[in-house]
Amino acid sequence: MQKEKILVVEDEDDILEIIEYNLRREGYRVVSSRDGDEGLRLARSETPSLVLLDLMLPGMDGLEICRRLKEDPVTRGVPIIMVTAKGEESDIVLGLGVGADDYVSKPFRPAELVARVRAVLRRGPVQDRAEGGRIVRGGLTVDIDGHKAWVDGEAVELTATQFRLLGFLVTHPGRVFTRDQLMGHVIRGDALVTDRNIDVHVRAVRKCLGDHRDMIETIRGVGYRFLEGA
Repeated sequence: MQKEKILVVEDEDDILEIIEYNLRREGYRVVSSRDGDEGLRLARSETPSLVLLDLMLPGMDGLEICRRLKEDPVTRGVPIIMVTAKGEESDIVLGLGVGADDYVSKPFRPAELVARVRAVLRRGPVQDRAEGGRIVRGGLTVDIDGHKAWVDGEAVELTATQFRLLGFLVTHPGRVFTRDQLMGHVIRGDALVTDRNIDVHVRAVRKCLGDHRDMIETIRGVGYRFLEGA
């Protein structure tokens, strides 16, 4: 059975060739563009299962493409992996902020790129996941409806904000979130919280997780994610 179709928008010929070769070797169908405006058109006309999107492109840049795709009801569910030059932390934060699902930094190892593609596709189309029921991740159990959590069978005490933070991350495994995004999802009312206060809440949640604290991964200069497959 032929695998999913992937759109690659990349203007550097050697990198594009590497990406195309490795994706096709894994059985994926590949559509590619070296230009931002054409990339946006193909994303709308080819209905890809995933978009690999460079940020620095001739014509429309990657951030604007990402923004437009996430604003369009037809394409907003298509997952996007950004391909960025190493050290462009500010661009990574901006990209995640407008809806990108993950990122790969140049230079990258082809095996890592394929693994990221496989992981994002495994999650399925981007959507608001239902936050109900009981979720089990390794030694962690979270009852979203009951606002309760257990680690290795022992109940843990979390504040309301800490529970919302844990619950949100647990229901979105593998996806990177910036501090600003987490603030928007977990802060309620008129609480005065800065992006760095999120770090304090994360540390508190990790402390409660004990030996499972590494389930919440720090993405340096960007934010956090809950490990997929934890």
